[in-house]
Amino acid sequence: MSSIADGSSVRYSIAARLERLPMTNYQRALFGIIATAWFFDSMDLGAMTFLLGSIRTEFGLSATQAGLLASSSFLGMFLGAAIAGMLADKFGRKPVFQVSMVFWGVGSLMCGLSDTVTMLMIYRVVLGFGMGMEFPIGQSMVSEIVPAKSRGRYIAILEGFWPLGFIAAGILVYFMMPIVGWRGIFIMLAVPSVFVFIVRRHMPESPRWLAEVGRHEEAESIMTRFEQRVRQALGGIALPPVVETFKAAPAAVRKAGFADLFREGYARRTIMLWILWFFALLGYYGLTTWLGALLQQAGYEVTKSVFYTILISLAGIPGFIFSAWLLEAWGRKGTCVLMLLGSAVSAYFYGNAASNLVAPGQLIAAGLCMQFFLFGMWSVLYAYTPELYATRSRATGSGFASSIGRVGSLLGPYIVGVILPVAGQSGVFTLGALSFVVAAIAVAILGVETKGRALEEVSQ
Repeated sequence: MSSIADGSSVRYSIAARLERLPMTNYQRALFGIIATAWFFDSMDLGAMTFLLGSIRTEFGLSATQAGLLASSSFLGMFLGAAIAGMLADKFGRKPVFQVSMVFWGVGSLMCGLSDTVTMLMIYRVVLGFGMGMEFPIGQSMVSEIVPAKSRGRYIAILEGFWPLGFIAAGILVYFMMPIVGWRGIFIMLAVPSVFVFIVRRHMPESPRWLAEVGRHEEAESIMTRFEQRVRQALGGIALPPVVETFKAAPAAVRKAGFADLFREGYARRTIMLWILWFFALLGYYGLTTWLGALLQQAGYEVTKSVFYTILISLAGIPGFIFSAWLLEAWGRKGTCVLMLLGSAVSAYFYGNAASNLVAPGQLIAAGLCMQFFLFGMWSVLYAYTPELYATRSRATGSGFASSIGRVGSLLGPYIVGVILPVAGQSGVFTLGALSFVVAAIAVAILGVETKGRALEEVSQ
């Protein structure tokens, strides 16, 4: 048998062995290591939503300047996501995953030590770079170790740690801001990076990736240890037999690279994902980064604006749970379109409620609906994206999609700062709603369904 055929045989064998494994506490523990970082990343990024109004007041920033500050993290995320994806496909998931912690921890610490707005912006870029590195690698790792029957649900649950972190950031700011100030909040958020860096040493490299790049002995060794840990978690009972659940003709191993995202069969997916990520993140971050500051501008005092923002964010929890269930019950494509359109409608009504200073009950009701769909949307984005690329280019594809999204998230807060004085809050939320509609149309026209299919069946 040729080396090409042998390589293909090993890749398909590793995939089949992973797919037949039941979910146990071992895989859940690995998932928990990734999810913990997701939670703290969300806290660090979400903190700006609650601190922007106070930072703006201290430095005397205009709406446009505040928008630039809010956008600075996303410049770093744009660079981090693109670079890390390519590095992870070339050198492995685990080492790049570890390096991201260094940028995240140092960036957050230095934000707390910044005494000028320029320094703060620079270190928000560094912090964002570390966060940007996290996302495509975390997506890829969960996709590659969780079997197809559970994959969508677990990636959606992973993204569910995002609203939990966002809510935790609000609670931290609510109670600690009067004591330590906004600088103290950033310093406190740097501490978890040390913990996560240490815990991640227990993560194995992806056996799927090792097999894909021709490191067959390492892939076999890690896969064997993986199976042993699963067997131990099952109390020593025999594992299910290996059954090839997909058929694919052996193919030559291709080098991963940017061009791979546009070869036959992938260009349509890449274009769809780039449109989806750009407009979804433009709308999401354009609105949520400014939530607290917009409420303050509308006449709500600081503590009340933080409290209302925390309160409406609670709807993100049932939002991601519902989305996680619907991903497997209905499918990725339909769930994505539903969440985007739901975000559009609810954002429009929330914008009108906030700008008209309606009764708090009406404002909170509209906000709850908006956050329900927005966080449900995130669950689909992260579940759907890595499934659309082959293992050799999964992190690169996910990284560039995320990176294009960061262009949208970079522009969103800045655009809000520019149009807010002209169009008011209702205009801002109308713009966000239109962004979600464009993303929904792209998925409806160009998207493919991946529900219940092995990664090697979806992409060769």
